[in-house]
Amino acid sequence: MNSKSEITQLHDVGKKRAALYRKLGITTVGDLLYFYPRNYLDMTDVHPAIECCDGVYCCLKVTVAEKCPPQYIRRGMTLFKVNAFDPSCRIVLTFFNNRYAYDALCEGECYLVYGKLSTFGRSRKMNAPIVVPFSEDSTMKPVYRLTAGLSSNMIAANVREALSILQNAAGDYLPASLRKEYGLCHISYALENIHFPKDAEALAVARKRLCFEELLIVQLALQRIKTQNRVHSSHPCPCGDLSEFYGHLPFTSTGAQQRAIADCLSDMRKNFPMNRLVQGDVGSGKTLVAAAAAFLAFQNGYQTAMMAPTEILAAQHLKTMRNFLEPLGMKVGLLTGSMKAAEKKEVYKQLADGTLSFVVGTHALITPKVEFSDLGLVITDEQHRFGVEQRAVLSEKGQNPHTLVMSATPIPRTLSLILYGDLDLSVIDEMPAGRVPIDTFLIDSDKRERAYGFLKKHIEEGRQGYIVCPLIEHEDDEPSDLFAVDEYAEQLKKFLPDARIGILHGKMKPAQKDAVMADFRDRKLDILVCTTVVEVGVDVPNAVIMMIENAYRFGLSQLHQLRGRVGRGKYKSTCILVCDSKDDDSVQRLRILCKNSDGFKIAEEDMNLRGAGDLIGIRQHGLPHLKIEGMYTDRELVTQARCAGQALLRHDPLLSEAENRFLKKKVDTMLENIINN
Repeated sequence: MNSKSEITQLHDVGKKRAALYRKLGITTVGDLLYFYPRNYLDMTDVHPAIECCDGVYCCLKVTVAEKCPPQYIRRGMTLFKVNAFDPSCRIVLTFFNNRYAYDALCEGECYLVYGKLSTFGRSRKMNAPIVVPFSEDSTMKPVYRLTAGLSSNMIAANVREALSILQNAAGDYLPASLRKEYGLCHISYALENIHFPKDAEALAVARKRLCFEELLIVQLALQRIKTQNRVHSSHPCPCGDLSEFYGHLPFTSTGAQQRAIADCLSDMRKNFPMNRLVQGDVGSGKTLVAAAAAFLAFQNGYQTAMMAPTEILAAQHLKTMRNFLEPLGMKVGLLTGSMKAAEKKEVYKQLADGTLSFVVGTHALITPKVEFSDLGLVITDEQHRFGVEQRAVLSEKGQNPHTLVMSATPIPRTLSLILYGDLDLSVIDEMPAGRVPIDTFLIDSDKRERAYGFLKKHIEEGRQGYIVCPLIEHEDDEPSDLFAVDEYAEQLKKFLPDARIGILHGKMKPAQKDAVMADFRDRKLDILVCTTVVEVGVDVPNAVIMMIENAYRFGLSQLHQLRGRVGRGKYKSTCILVCDSKDDDSVQRLRILCKNSDGFKIAEEDMNLRGAGDLIGIRQHGLPHLKIEGMYTDRELVTQARCAGQALLRHDPLLSEAENRFLKKKVDTMLENIINN
């Protein structure tokens, strides 16, 4: 048996359990070994329930007193309740549609339960707890991400068998010299103690090793992509300057904008393609950088294509680019799916014969009918909204054109080194002069009607507002206090009967979403009740109120993105966060947003508090999900892995030496995953 052996080679893993493992992405023994616990039950950190606060996760040692009969609430929903107690009080354990966990409990037996406590009358309750049998001789017990039919105990037993068979024979992917230089343990020790840590120190050693390994492999893969990009010829832009471009601007560009433009010009004058990310806060002026790069391409005889995620955002870019570029002699056009056939045909013709020097569009740009005379620059806006393949298709319409991607999602530099290792980075960390600061307030639901009054006053003055809800519609397993868009809009009509209210959410068809946003932009709607789908939207200078319900459900970075939808014009704007959470950490987190307007500082705080996986979707950036949670926040480790990767490639660019052959296999697999994502 080896790591590539089918999972069915293990005892107790038949066809049925193998099918359950497949749901978790596990098909081989190696997959199982690298399926790390998502948490641990520390049996040394057990507290009486009476000492634990509501809304806080804790670990309790309880004795099962009584298993209540199942309660059939409605079709598809069964509650299983268990009365238990610890030395301090009675505790009600509730399982939702989880008969397996319920059946596994025995009256009179002791268990360790982990979950969020709340008060229920004179007793405490814990919904959907993690439960493991109590054992005196163990200290830390792994808790895995599960699917129905699999328990943490089942997975742990299978992992132990896999470790006992493979551990001694396992080779190490990392060269011995590298492990020695950075103080890393052997892979056998790491795998043993990531699943079954002897103590907290052993877990830390294992995590360091496995984090380093993953970060190193990502860096090597991205550096290889970067190197491959630089071996191709491109469209060098040696001539031209931007004095005319700057001279036509009706405002003075910021220092950060000028630095980003200088970066682009330097890249575009080289003999290999530019691959640069311009990252800046909402309203920082990234579009100006894109316009300057397009003008340089035009001066050298090349066309530019800019792809936006929605038609309405494409239309906004069209207007902006025409203002910037047409006075300089560039012809700017638009291509979207909803345009009439005759209009599209004319755009196709002008792109093919070179009449159009700049086109902005949606996915319509990557259709087979689109051909360019000489495409030299590709720009993607809100780049995480496009897949790697979509961006590649557009680039393939030219001969290795320069690439500029833009993102309004501030990301801490540590995370940028991981996500954008294949791109050069320019950060716009300065806001244009004249931007009116947005006041941000945190309120509880008791003050909601006062907020409605505040909103009504501004509507009567001719202004508009957004209200963001966390749900499109209620699901069975969602807390009842969460707001859904449709229901909220109906309730809002009772308080503001004269207001014109629209709704917007992700389940609507693209054409429907564009139509609603167009109505809001054109002042046909006063209030837009929506989900976070609005965070990447058009500028509506007349919108001055952003009200966010159940604000604790969102990350700080996402809240900051939403807040950036207002304050786009000359009017004083306000963001209202509504939160009834009793969790002190949640409230404290939201207060950070009230006191801070710098997106990068907020992103840093958000990553420290929530982890990078929640900050921004890894898969949206073309990278596979990294297995160790929290690795991004270890700045020293990220830096070490990056330095190690660069040193390895300098010494052995192809990773062809004997001690690097196992590592090369890992990097090749990572590259395949990146390409196929």
